[in-house]
Amino acid sequence: MNRQEAELKLKQILGFDNFFDDQWKTIDRVLQKKRVLLIEKTGFGKSLTFQFPATQFDGLTIIFSPLIALMRDQIKSLNEKGIKADLINSQETNKRNDLIIQKAINNELKILYITPERLTSASWQDAVSQMNISFIVIDEAHCISTWGHEFRPDFRRIIKLMQLLPSNIPVLATTATATLDVAEDIKKQIGNNIEIIRGDLLRENLKLNVIHVENEEDKMAWMLSYLKNVSGNGLVYTGTTINTEIYSKWLESQKLNTIFYHGKMDGNIKKDIEKEWMNDKYKAVIATNALGMGIDKSNIRFIIHTQITQSLIHYYQEIGRAGRDGKTAEIFLLFNLKDTALPLSFINGARPSVEKYGKVISALKEEPLGEKNLMKATNLKETQARTIKADLLDQKIIREVMYGRSKKYEYQHNAPELDTTVFEKLRNHRLEEFNKMLEYTNTDSCKMLYLCNYLGDTNSKSCEICDSCLHKKNQFSMSENDKEKIKKFQDNFFPVLEVETAKTNLINGVASSYYGFSNVGTIIHKCKYHNGGDYPVLLLKQTLRAFDRTFKYQKFDLVLFIPPTKSGKLVENFANKIASTLKLPILPLVKTRNTKEQKIFQISALKVENIKDAFDINIDIIDKSILVIDDIFDSGATIKEIGKMLTTKGAKIIVPLVIAKTVGGDIAN
Repeated sequence: MNRQEAELKLKQILGFDNFFDDQWKTIDRVLQKKRVLLIEKTGFGKSLTFQFPATQFDGLTIIFSPLIALMRDQIKSLNEKGIKADLINSQETNKRNDLIIQKAINNELKILYITPERLTSASWQDAVSQMNISFIVIDEAHCISTWGHEFRPDFRRIIKLMQLLPSNIPVLATTATATLDVAEDIKKQIGNNIEIIRGDLLRENLKLNVIHVENEEDKMAWMLSYLKNVSGNGLVYTGTTINTEIYSKWLESQKLNTIFYHGKMDGNIKKDIEKEWMNDKYKAVIATNALGMGIDKSNIRFIIHTQITQSLIHYYQEIGRAGRDGKTAEIFLLFNLKDTALPLSFINGARPSVEKYGKVISALKEEPLGEKNLMKATNLKETQARTIKADLLDQKIIREVMYGRSKKYEYQHNAPELDTTVFEKLRNHRLEEFNKMLEYTNTDSCKMLYLCNYLGDTNSKSCEICDSCLHKKNQFSMSENDKEKIKKFQDNFFPVLEVETAKTNLINGVASSYYGFSNVGTIIHKCKYHNGGDYPVLLLKQTLRAFDRTFKYQKFDLVLFIPPTKSGKLVENFANKIASTLKLPILPLVKTRNTKEQKIFQISALKVENIKDAFDINIDIIDKSILVIDDIFDSGATIKEIGKMLTTKGAKIIVPLVIAKTVGGDIAN
């Protein structure tokens, strides 16, 4: 098929008039059943390079991608054009996923989208050999590479699948963010016969700026000033989930229509926000990088980063979501040298410690374990357990074994010793990437050209619109008026404790502050672990202010306090002061057995086990409204267990009140 013939079919099937040159070059290679790595900027139209060939092959095209929202959008569009496409992923029920797999086996689908983690399911592994596969696509292919900025162990399974398929099945890997090292790694894994097609990465409509600030309050003041005056809507990216809420509530307090978004939110709430954002409801969504991947909103007029990213690759990908309609979009990085602590902590902790690898090896020497039981046996979070598991599989220290339809991991007899040199090499690579990101904040050369060159595009030219090209040095310091506004906000911002469940009479409580938002965490730590004495009056006043703001009109009958594991009478003395001020009777909850500090447990199942049936009360509380006092709220497992017990005993309303809610630091959520 020549280009002219292909473009006639393109118009008939997908409604587009013609291909870009690199699109046709890629499609031509795929139709010749070759293997291709396509590196093109965001908004180039990479999806066309696999959707069109899929319509020309007799069998099934399988597209691997981590972007569920994008897959859903593409499936909807394809189905509207009469192309039978569907999706299997971890958010759907097993019953529905099995139904879609059966459709693929029965040749009732032309295109099947799948998230790589589904490759571990027994139903998929049984079914894939029965499918008539004509074409394999790996979208966001940088996830395959250990050197990629979003490496995901599950993506490695795609390579194993490809090795089982006939060599004449074409493969297309696509990405917008592959350095020369990453491209070579992908090439090595997919096969050295792969052809690399690398396009122009220059985004001429993005105006790049770095704003140098002195502290977090400067960022808050700058954002307020900018958002009040800019046209259109956009995204504000933060480094932690907590900052999404803090910045959003700050801007809302100043009459700006914003909302926060992060990966730990309920799925339905996230979908509602995404839909409203697509319809331009908000001036800005304040989000972690969980928002944006795979959501094709063309008219984003600005993107602001309040936290420096770990690499230029992360940064290029995230700013690439702006200005997809071709119109000018403004890009800002608010930078303070102290901001380096957070990304450096994630780079240094990207690989779990050798001790944690040892825990997994020891557990599997005892007996083969499935993933969930492995996490419980080692007290490791899912991401850490999966990283370790993938590394141990790669080094042939453990292997996967099927026990019926259950997958377990077992230690291999005479396995080699753990090789940590590759981890150190990877860490050094990440640090080099971060140093390039730091250089970007102070470069006097064109910032867009700096990004393009780093990503391997040596053919682009200066953008002429970034602050470097315009010879601008942006420095910002807030005014005294800004300081007063922000202080007032900080004194009246009280985090919600989300504890409501259908099976208890708990209602959402309140904390006086986030642990890391102000000096509250420092004071608590000093009192608990460095003999700092009782919690001071300022914490009492702040907590009472939070209570008064939230529960001023709620009548309470009783104050209970949670017996501590370690901190002596700190909580009791603090609760007594609260009860005295509110003129309420106070009692301790009774501990029925010893427990450990909740903070030592990394996974929720172990937190729940630690405090299950560990509390009781010795008085009649039927129809009582109860205020439960503690110093720190972390996962909420303790409060929920107490709420369950008090509900069983007849309490009408149970409300938690604490000094501080802990701050999460997950940069990827």
